[in-house]
Amino acid sequence: MNIVAALQKEFNLKENHLQNIIKLIDDGNTIPFIARYRKELTGSVDDQLLRALFERLTYLRNLDEERERIIEVIRESGKLSDALLEKLQNAETLSQLEDLYLPYRPKRKTRGTVARSLGLKPLATEMLKQNKTEAEIRDFAQGFVREEVPDADVALKGAMDIIAEDISVDADLRGRLKNVIGTYGTIQSTAADENTAESIYAMYKEHTESLKKVPNHRILAMNRGEKEGYLKISLCYEKEQALKIVKKGYIKPDGVFAQYVEAAAEDAYSRLIFPAIERELRGVLTERAVTAAIKVFADNLKSLLMQPPLKSRTVMGLDPGYRTGCKVAVVDPTGKVLDTGVIYPAPPHIKIADAEKTLLRFIKQYGVKAVAIGNGTASHETEDFFSEMIKKYQLDVGYMVVSEAGASVYSASKLAAEEFPQFDVSLRSAVSIARRLQDPLSELVKIEPQAIGVGQYQHDMPKKQLEETLGGVVEQCVNAVGVDLNTASVPLLKRVAGITAAVAENIVKYREEIGEFKTRKALLKVKKLGAKAYEQCAGFLRIRGGEEPLDNTGVHPESYKAAEGLLKLSGGREKVKDYLETAKKAEIAEKLSVGLPTLMDIAEELSRPGRDPREDLPAPMLKKNLLSIEDLKEGMVLTGTVRNVIDFGVFVDIGVHEDGLIHISEICDRFIRHPSEVLKVGDIVEVRVLSVDVKKKRIALSRKGIKG
Repeated sequence: MNIVAALQKEFNLKENHLQNIIKLIDDGNTIPFIARYRKELTGSVDDQLLRALFERLTYLRNLDEERERIIEVIRESGKLSDALLEKLQNAETLSQLEDLYLPYRPKRKTRGTVARSLGLKPLATEMLKQNKTEAEIRDFAQGFVREEVPDADVALKGAMDIIAEDISVDADLRGRLKNVIGTYGTIQSTAADENTAESIYAMYKEHTESLKKVPNHRILAMNRGEKEGYLKISLCYEKEQALKIVKKGYIKPDGVFAQYVEAAAEDAYSRLIFPAIERELRGVLTERAVTAAIKVFADNLKSLLMQPPLKSRTVMGLDPGYRTGCKVAVVDPTGKVLDTGVIYPAPPHIKIADAEKTLLRFIKQYGVKAVAIGNGTASHETEDFFSEMIKKYQLDVGYMVVSEAGASVYSASKLAAEEFPQFDVSLRSAVSIARRLQDPLSELVKIEPQAIGVGQYQHDMPKKQLEETLGGVVEQCVNAVGVDLNTASVPLLKRVAGITAAVAENIVKYREEIGEFKTRKALLKVKKLGAKAYEQCAGFLRIRGGEEPLDNTGVHPESYKAAEGLLKLSGGREKVKDYLETAKKAEIAEKLSVGLPTLMDIAEELSRPGRDPREDLPAPMLKKNLLSIEDLKEGMVLTGTVRNVIDFGVFVDIGVHEDGLIHISEICDRFIRHPSEVLKVGDIVEVRVLSVDVKKKRIALSRKGIKG
């Protein structure tokens, strides 16, 4: 396969850019580095496209390796014809390759192989000719009777098993049937037992849907229902139509007698072909659904990680609980822990006065302006308590309910124990909750991304695929924001392009033993950080107040000379943008020996040194009062924060204890294929209440007709 041509067609890239990208990847460059610092070579493609291209490149290379292996195996068997070789070379998927290889694959013991071992292949060949009457066929079969084959009926049955097996491995036939069933077939779910009607899978107890149109979230729901024993899932297609396709290739219109071949064809379809196609098509459906679900996870995680930080604010974190109380931690604007405590505003203790006294002291003593409340156990009661406290004491403090997903994993980790050896697990969790509001990226990067839990059917995803995709998202976000070399934790540093976990630990060790980094070049003194790693990571690391001002920008050290030249030509940082607006950019780029994309990136960095891209986004919405679900009325318009985006809609926190759902059909006035086309996690939106079911705690919302 011409991999470059295939990728060029799929990604619509120029051949030279594609060749450059492949070479850069093969030379060991990281995706963030290629996307940010090799734009001239790639045509300025972004990191998302680069990751997709890398995945596809890996698939096609693996496909070629498997192709060569299969060709060699068949060649060694002496059965590789020119026609078969051409088909193998033109196969575009692993599935097509496997279908072509099926007749030549070493077979386990089957009815067909047993019949072959009894010498019945010539009888099967004669039957396929369909030029003998039944009497003549039976007479011919008599010649195969011996001790292992006691009579003609046994011989004929064995020959039919051989025919059925040969039909079942016909790659062209399987391909046609797969296409027809995949296009016109249905997926059907039925109740496995009487418990299904009372389960969350009740809607699937008698459900049929087109294979071509079934949404991804329903595929995952049905798969889970089957796995948990509530559902039975099957694919359906009209058998007579399928048999027409099978028989068309094997029944001769002018044949004398075809009854045995027809029976073998029916057996081949029912016993061998359809079950295999059913497994394969269900696998394709699941793979499609998983890929889509992981993309939703990735998009949600990116939106969550890129939430703007609450800069210059002291934050108080509340980790709610019942019996063990609500843990409290106050952190300063840099994330340093100032104080901790435990209060009991919820059952069974309900010590409201003491809880108020403690929080009022913290708020006054440390100048707390924002409070993060974990959304776990006793969150509702804690939010009620704090909302009432704001009203009672007229506090100039806002709060936000923060997802606790992964907080317990972090709190019990070795990293948390090293970071806060003086605190128990629950107090570490309160610190983490406070820091999640303060700087989501720096805190959430300490947790394995799959533990953050933004998406759907997380535990049904292939672990390796989910980890790789979400890990790529974290890497993308960390490198887009940049990392303070002198304050970053090991978890944050190891997400920087080119830095391994071991090198991240060595960087922190260097800071502890030698002191702060004064220049980026000093990184080369770090153990195990060589020239290649330095090239990859340097541009993403920041040094504030160092010896080289450019070290606090996204300008790569390899472009410092060009940056200094641009400063000289323009007359200073403040004049760079105005200068480029009137100057001939291409000529300046050539004069400074850089490409035009790099020149524009340098200009952006010089104009806004130390810029955090998250600052351009709306700040998190802090609440001061709380509604109850009983307060909601149809038609009310409220402002809320998007908490999760899934295939069929969006969950929004509107300031009551339950998130409301905007169904995909209510997101906007135009047709959309997925909610992520319009909304993302963290968006602040106006919504209208459509309906409220207090008993079931369900809130239906709409954005239709609402501007913005």
